[in-house]
Amino acid sequence: MEDASAAVVVDARGIVTGWSEGARRLTGYPAEEAVGRAARELLAEDVPSGAPSLSSGTVVLRHRDGHPVPLRLTVRPLLGARGAPDGHVITAERPGAAEGPVAGQAFRQASLAMSVLDTEQRYLGINEAACRMMGRPEASLLGRAFLDTIEETEASRTFDRHLRRVAETGEPLHLESFTRDPSGTRLHAWNIEMWPVRAASGEVIGTALAAFDSNEQRRARERLALLSEGAARIGTTLDVVRTAEELVELMAPGFADFAAVDLLDWVLGADEPPALPVGGTLLRRVAHRSATEGTPETAVHLGRPDVHPPSSPPARALREGRTVLGSAGEPDFDRWTAERGAPWPVDGAPAPVGAHSLLAVPLRARGTTLGVALAVRTTRPDAYAPDDTLLAEELASRAAACVDNARRFARERTTALTLQHSLLPRGLPGQAAVEVAHRYLPSGSAAGIGGDWFDVIPLAGSRVALVVGDVVGHGIPSTAAMGRLCTAVRTLADVDLPPDELLTHLDDLVTHLAVDDRDDVGELGATCVYAVYDPVSRRLSAASAGHPAPALLLPDGRCRLIPVNAGPPLGVGGLPFEATELQLPEGSVVALYTDGLIEDPDRDVDHAIDELCRALTVPAGSLDSLCDNVLKAVLPEEPGDDVALLLTRTRALGAERVATRDVPSDPAEVPAARQWAAERLAAWGLDEVAFVTELVVSELVTNAIRYGMPPVQLRLIRDRTLICEVSDASSTSPHLRRAHAYDEGGRGLLLVAQLTQRWGSRQTGGGKTIWAEQPLPDG
Repeated sequence: MEDASAAVVVDARGIVTGWSEGARRLTGYPAEEAVGRAARELLAEDVPSGAPSLSSGTVVLRHRDGHPVPLRLTVRPLLGARGAPDGHVITAERPGAAEGPVAGQAFRQASLAMSVLDTEQRYLGINEAACRMMGRPEASLLGRAFLDTIEETEASRTFDRHLRRVAETGEPLHLESFTRDPSGTRLHAWNIEMWPVRAASGEVIGTALAAFDSNEQRRARERLALLSEGAARIGTTLDVVRTAEELVELMAPGFADFAAVDLLDWVLGADEPPALPVGGTLLRRVAHRSATEGTPETAVHLGRPDVHPPSSPPARALREGRTVLGSAGEPDFDRWTAERGAPWPVDGAPAPVGAHSLLAVPLRARGTTLGVALAVRTTRPDAYAPDDTLLAEELASRAAACVDNARRFARERTTALTLQHSLLPRGLPGQAAVEVAHRYLPSGSAAGIGGDWFDVIPLAGSRVALVVGDVVGHGIPSTAAMGRLCTAVRTLADVDLPPDELLTHLDDLVTHLAVDDRDDVGELGATCVYAVYDPVSRRLSAASAGHPAPALLLPDGRCRLIPVNAGPPLGVGGLPFEATELQLPEGSVVALYTDGLIEDPDRDVDHAIDELCRALTVPAGSLDSLCDNVLKAVLPEEPGDDVALLLTRTRALGAERVATRDVPSDPAEVPAARQWAAERLAAWGLDEVAFVTELVVSELVTNAIRYGMPPVQLRLIRDRTLICEVSDASSTSPHLRRAHAYDEGGRGLLLVAQLTQRWGSRQTGGGKTIWAEQPLPDG
């Protein structure tokens, strides 16, 4: 079947200079017979002299074998180098082909920019969309080479090479190209398809191309990519300033030539957001970034407050709660940038193109305005458009939520630290049983402050209780639960319970808290180790509720863990606790700690315990120095939990400070006991307190003989106070009461309570001990 179209090139004299394969098939004339002849000779009808030989419309050509060929011609002029007519390009179609006119209209009216070029890259056809794309009319393009119709740049030369490649290889090509719109301010992306046009014989006779404006798709991809990157890069830490830095690093240079984040002053420290001022808005610059070297980092120094006038874009964005788009030429924009010396060059640096477009986006989270993000374009010619506003708001919303999270975390951390510091012992009470050093390191992780605590509690008889505990979990609930447990331990210690019994009562308390108050302790759990050291007997009794075993450093340099039976954590209930007892040489160091010191995901716990023991054996000038050495050697690089460390060096009260007498169970022995106590005080040089002590001894020994069970023992301890103890085999404890006017007895303990500093009773393995303390005389 013959081709339905043809192309012919005619010079200004009407002589045929170009002849397509389609023309040969339509007319039967090969190119060697047609080229060089006058175009009018090909017509079946004579054309009067002086009339144009060919014009657009329907004409009849004479086929080479003599029969007429009706064709519909389209004649387009060819322009020479100076723009003068230099011939014509004639395209011919069979008028009887129904698809011909429709196909031509479809070509001209297509939304795609379409063009047809010959093998020399000269335009043979171009539709209306392509003319708009190039900003030139069709008449100025037809017949001209591609490079003659466009400014010659590296991009245009590359495009010409692609056209030649398709013509030479006959292979289609897909590429993405960028051009500027006629105003020269915005870049457009085009998806371009090039393919070879072939004759029936398969010979490449031209190149066709179609260009699709993919600018919106490109911008949508860029926006999605930026949003995706923002989700990954913004909010990696719970730090307000770092979050602001992550936002500006994302925005410049990809979205802005300059980006900054200004926060309201209260966000960085105050507890509650104040009302926005009427006269101006006080903001503090926390982060900025420029895509151009030398600008504009020194416009507003980081951390320095800056007042924005009410008409400025940042102040309006904060006041109105919406994004403000500012452009050069607007009074408020020009005035605000002029006040800041836009484009804010650094001294001595060349000034870049001035700021011409700006976005001021309020940072709002949970209904609260935190500050404003600024995006400024200086060197990029594209002005911000509405779709840029949507993108900036998405990024700002993400950043605002992260800033608010960081602010709330900082506030909660500060509150938890304040609460914890108020609950932990500030200055440990004076006592002679042990020398003490301690360290507490709050967690710096995103989980927040934990519930670690420690305490040193003086007990009767110069003994001391050592406590370290840990509420599992973080934040204010754990800190509050820690405070409740710490108070409970002190209360139970005042009853002077043995370590295993104390943990049993504490476990019951935690269980009740979990049931009654649904306290976080019951849900998260808690661990505790409680130890009691007696400097008279030099015995240490310790029990553990799921807590790491204490370490013991002996005076000879050996170090090991104390073999305590790690019972269940507090709150489990129903399981017993066991106490471990051992006698310690004077000068032994007992180390109690929380699991934050030894537990780390990147190391083995046994290895950490070995490091702890090695660190304890390193000589140190003081117990405080030993604390620092242990933390330096054992503490993980980035602790994920709080760390509490309590080191105690044991002391001993020798025979010169302790006096003991067995008292026969006979009331007649009371005077002898008083006499013995007076002699002992005289030997110690404490005659000033002898009278009160004799009264106390008389009352306590009388009660033990009358109401207790033998054996009865009297003991005096000269420590920071004078302690008088009377023990017997009965477990019944006395109760203080006020005697009536006509009672013959009942005033003894009341008298003891009034004469001494404090008094009490404690259960022992063989009965009970009643004790009373008196202050020593000055000096």
